[in-house]
Amino acid sequence: MDLATTNDAAAAADGFDTARITGDIDVLAEKHAGHEDAFRSAVARLLKAEFAKVLDAAQARLLRDRHGRRCAERLCFVQDEIIRLAFSAATRHLYHSPIPSDGERMAVVATGGYGRGLMAPESDLDLLFILPYKQTAWGEQVAEAILYCLWDMGLSVGHATRSVGESIRQARRDMTIRTGILETRFLTGDRALYDELVTRFDREVMQGTAAEFVTAKLAEREERHRRAGQSRYLVEPNVKDGKGGLRDLHTLFWIAKYVYRVHDSHELLGCGVFDAREYRTFRRCADFLWSVRCNLHFATGRAEERLSFDLQREIAVRLGYTSHPGMQDVERFMKHYFLTAKDVGDLTAILCAKLEDQQAKPAPVLSRLTSRPPGAELRRVPDNDDFIIDNNRINLAAPDVFKHDPVNLIRMFRLAQKHNLAFHPDALRTVTRSRRLINAPLRENPDANRLFMDILTSRDAETVLRRMNETGVLGRFIPAFGKIVAMMQFNMYHHYTVDEHLIRCIGILQDIEHGSNDELSLASELMRKIRPEHRPVIYITTLLHDIAKGRPEDHSIAGARVARRLCPRLGFNATDTELVAWLIEQHLVMSKVAQSRDLSDRKTIENFAAVVQSVEQMKLLTILTTADIRGVGPGVWNGWKAQLLRTLYYETEPVLTGGFSEVNRAERIAAAEAEFRAAFTEWPEPELDAYIARHYPAYWLKVDLAHKIRHARFLRASEGSGHKLNIDVGFDEARGVTELTIRAVDHPWLLSIIAGACASAGANIVDAQIYTTTDGQALDTIAISREYDRDEDEGRRVARIGEIIEQVLEGRLRLPDVVPSRAGGKRLRPFVVEPQVTINNQWSDRHTMIEVSGLDRPGLLFQLTAAISKLDLNIASAHVATFGERARDVFYVTDLLGARITAPTRQAAIKRALVHLLATGNTAEHPAV
Repeated sequence: MDLATTNDAAAAADGFDTARITGDIDVLAEKHAGHEDAFRSAVARLLKAEFAKVLDAAQARLLRDRHGRRCAERLCFVQDEIIRLAFSAATRHLYHSPIPSDGERMAVVATGGYGRGLMAPESDLDLLFILPYKQTAWGEQVAEAILYCLWDMGLSVGHATRSVGESIRQARRDMTIRTGILETRFLTGDRALYDELVTRFDREVMQGTAAEFVTAKLAEREERHRRAGQSRYLVEPNVKDGKGGLRDLHTLFWIAKYVYRVHDSHELLGCGVFDAREYRTFRRCADFLWSVRCNLHFATGRAEERLSFDLQREIAVRLGYTSHPGMQDVERFMKHYFLTAKDVGDLTAILCAKLEDQQAKPAPVLSRLTSRPPGAELRRVPDNDDFIIDNNRINLAAPDVFKHDPVNLIRMFRLAQKHNLAFHPDALRTVTRSRRLINAPLRENPDANRLFMDILTSRDAETVLRRMNETGVLGRFIPAFGKIVAMMQFNMYHHYTVDEHLIRCIGILQDIEHGSNDELSLASELMRKIRPEHRPVIYITTLLHDIAKGRPEDHSIAGARVARRLCPRLGFNATDTELVAWLIEQHLVMSKVAQSRDLSDRKTIENFAAVVQSVEQMKLLTILTTADIRGVGPGVWNGWKAQLLRTLYYETEPVLTGGFSEVNRAERIAAAEAEFRAAFTEWPEPELDAYIARHYPAYWLKVDLAHKIRHARFLRASEGSGHKLNIDVGFDEARGVTELTIRAVDHPWLLSIIAGACASAGANIVDAQIYTTTDGQALDTIAISREYDRDEDEGRRVARIGEIIEQVLEGRLRLPDVVPSRAGGKRLRPFVVEPQVTINNQWSDRHTMIEVSGLDRPGLLFQLTAAISKLDLNIASAHVATFGERARDVFYVTDLLGARITAPTRQAAIKRALVHLLATGNTAEHPAV
């Protein structure tokens, strides 16, 4: 009753006075007597206007107090009152029955999310109209009057009309309906009908079916996580359906309500599911997530549940976050979000453990691959008296095992890993509460550090490290790691928080070591060839390579400093410590050189060799780079990047060995050609020989096999078509891009024309591979961001691009006339990328390298290529790449006489022009093409 009184007062404060509005409806009834449609419309207009005022007041109050749960409770209360007013208007003024028959009874009931008593501003209403038995004309008319009123108000309403008996029958068959009825709440009408539904539901549906319900809800949760993205650390999370979101809290309460027959979350304390601290966490998580969700709905004016980049900063500001050195306001907000999501996961684990104890769900294991049937009895963990095995989970033999020996805080995780045991939530609970025992003496303890290195370098390290992270042990044992827990980087390139990225990279490193993934074959091959004593080096480097993110200084340099302090403690000697520090300091170099430098230029290879210094260091750097790129997120690693890394490695190896290479360049070209011959058996040998001769050596070294085969088929088909220009379309779902492979007679402006055609169609280029055959044909593969879900629609967009390229090449169209001056899309708007232009002659003896970096936008590549040509420069090669919102394009250029650009004044003029272009998007005065 206190809650209702509070909401009543709040609603009145927000201007919603039920008594006054009832009087207004009575006045409308008199005014429109005999004109039902006019009365209905007038009531809907009245209630819509009143609700709009409530929403405005609720938003203003939310911005002041930032309390989302109270906002949701007040909006729900007002919505309840609106439905009661609509029911009253229908039964008193439209379909009044002075002496109702038994069939003229109805209960209006809130179900689902609305039944919980919490409503986000743009949430749907779920209503159930309960009838005594079959539908009657009166019942149909009343339900219709209420629904049309709500629809005319602009509300989204899900509804059903059923008798009590029919509701029970459907709840037995359909788990969604069962869950909806579980959360029903009486609104208005005949209370006896509602009470009958609740009583029969408890007796005929719930009793004896707890295990069935729990299994179904947990399976539904897993499927929901799969759709939304498995990790709770995705950087654009779904507040409602994502892992660690509101729906997980709802599922938790549904299960508790079904199994323990509780009606309020506070009753979970009495059942022993949560203790007082955990219950406070439950409430705090719900309060925070409701604040985020209500602000999302108000900010967008729709039922938006995804915290996309373009909304994150606005929500952060609404919630009062401010920037600190090294961390933006939005990054601090998102860190809070991910810590909350972690807490939701912990609460779910606690409830699941309680259910397992009651055998409502199956017992877990650390790894299903080597699982054993759970033991029926408790038994000691082999070789240790401080821990027991409880239903295939590691648990404490006594409550004081951590206080007795703090090293047990690390040892428990190693024992679980060694014996393939899951973690008992009671043990994890005690670990979390004992974190203060992880102090300086424990961090310096040789046994603790040895156990940690055993965990890091043994099977299932990713799973165990994640458990250590979620309990807070990892961040206490390595304080530098604690600083990056739940830290997101406000950019579109990284898919996960920093700590989740590092832990995932360890899992990928183990995949590399096992050699189970063909995509990682080079790294797997090198992992087998590194010196045995460097195995722990690559593992600790992989865990630490981004550990200094979020600091004002360069994270590679700061990370190397962290490694120099930490590694001696973990048992590394001075030489290996310095090697770890060097790898962290240089961990971005190989990726940058491979993707944005001309690997066929000797100077590039010499410069890279000067950085890596030795073959062993290059092996380690290649393995680290592979794990790092692969761990960024789905679709970031691909065959093209793998091939570039392979080419860079083998081109550099002979420079480091004084000419000796395990696989010299000629052999690698021959091997690539042989691999192509073996895989592509569709043509006779003479035709195959002629085709292979058409490509320069760089092509065979840089292009992956799948694209080589696709190119061969495309070139043969296109040359038989008789057209000057041909385009082949491919779809890469993992990367979310459409690939255009274009064949045309080579032309100095071809790349600019392709880029302009893409821009005119609104297509954003994310990378490009540019090749020329020995007979003067250009073979360019351009990847553009996908715009449409259907391949057919994407195909039509590509056809438009092809038409524009053809018209420009034939002189029938000028690109400046059709390329729009477009700002970055909505998703790019929140980001700020400082424009950077570097011009140097250190990477080539024949060309000047221009490297540009700035905020990506449609048409940027066209603007850059056109501007470079306008500056009287010839582009010899281009290396185009996009990292989320950041475009990084490199052009190898000469002047019109074929010479490098050496004059400082000329370099300065080029730099000024390109920085201005990146900063302003000014495309004026482009030359006609």
